[in-house]
Amino acid sequence: MNGHTGRRVVTNMSLTLDGRYAGPAGPHDLGWVMPYATTDVARDHLSELWRTATTALLGRVNAEGFMGYWPPVADDGSADARDRGFASWLVEAEKVVLSGSLTEPPWERTRVENAPAADVVDRLKVEEGGDILVLSSASVIRALLAADRVDRLALMIFPEFVGGGPRLFEDGLPTGKWSLVSHTAGEHGTVGLVYDRVG
Repeated sequence: MNGHTGRRVVTNMSLTLDGRYAGPAGPHDLGWVMPYATTDVARDHLSELWRTATTALLGRVNAEGFMGYWPPVADDGSADARDRGFASWLVEAEKVVLSGSLTEPPWERTRVENAPAADVVDRLKVEEGGDILVLSSASVIRALLAADRVDRLALMIFPEFVGGGPRLFEDGLPTGKWSLVSHTAGEHGTVGLVYDRVG
């Protein structure tokens, strides 16, 4: 692991109880997420992650989804205060989008990087700032796990089996130990887990 500054790479992903980040129909098969994403546990979990971060690192598809949905929430007086807080943070934060097809940054405070995820975080770590938060971009998280570049691993576990679909954790990841930093449980059996890499 390349240790540069005090910046941590923090990844966040929602998983089913059978270990999937999407259902059998593929990456957009996320209907199972919605009943749980608005629970207090899920909202508090995300709030704890973005408060220490100054950079959002996203894959192109996730960036388009996030930036298509979240910015209006920042000014929606009827939205949950935690959702408004996250939306405001996302708009104001530095956004780094990993993409081989985008040529121009599509949003303010955004830059596009056509490079391996590990190289990008190595460069980000020598810059000033807070945590580098990877938001639900499975391809980016998998690449960073494979390259041993994740400092904090945050997971929301939702109590459903979807019976198929892509998994976050693949064979061949670097061996290592993780220390449990926090765990929360709430309505519908939703569980939030945060681990720090040991060593």
